[in-house]
Amino acid sequence: MPVLNPTAPAAAERSIRTALHPATRRAPHPLYLDHGALDLALPLPVHRLSPVTGSAAPPDARLTGWRFLLTRDGRAVGAAETARTPEGWAFSHFCEGPYIASTERAVRLAESLPAPYQPRLLSVPELYMLTLWLHSDPAADPAEGSPQPQDLLIPLAPAPPGIAADRAVRTDVLLPVLSTRLAPVGLAS
Repeated sequence: MPVLNPTAPAAAERSIRTALHPATRRAPHPLYLDHGALDLALPLPVHRLSPVTGSAAPPDARLTGWRFLLTRDGRAVGAAETARTPEGWAFSHFCEGPYIASTERAVRLAESLPAPYQPRLLSVPELYMLTLWLHSDPAADPAEGSPQPQDLLIPLAPAPPGIAADRAVRTDVLLPVLSTRLAPVGLAS
């Protein structure tokens, strides 16, 4: 079943298009920007996970930006991200590396699942981890909500050691694993 991509705010998309324009590009910038026009694809809201405590309540997540894949001739060559500011949406940075291809693989996996989902990105900064979060309510406001037990998370490669990348895992299974990774180390007696 296809994933139901949310619509990004027009101001977020505008900020990316402005950053892509040769006259407004910041230096240094990725070389792929110098080789012809790029299309924006797969806008995904980026949420940051609050610290995972291991309690029964799901951790909170807050919207921090929107990420767009940058494509040329139908092939992803990078990504661009916006950030929420008091004035609205502003270009934040360009992204390169393995998360680009892993995002594409995770979306293909999500499209093969029997139920519809709303794709989002979920960042776990304490573990340097990024996941494709498949929210079980495809009609939900993409700016709201926290991971629910029935939602799926697909850790993007490279995932932290001991966490399988590119596999869909229920939130109520993966978050306890993350909480043990994030638990403070006890003091030696």
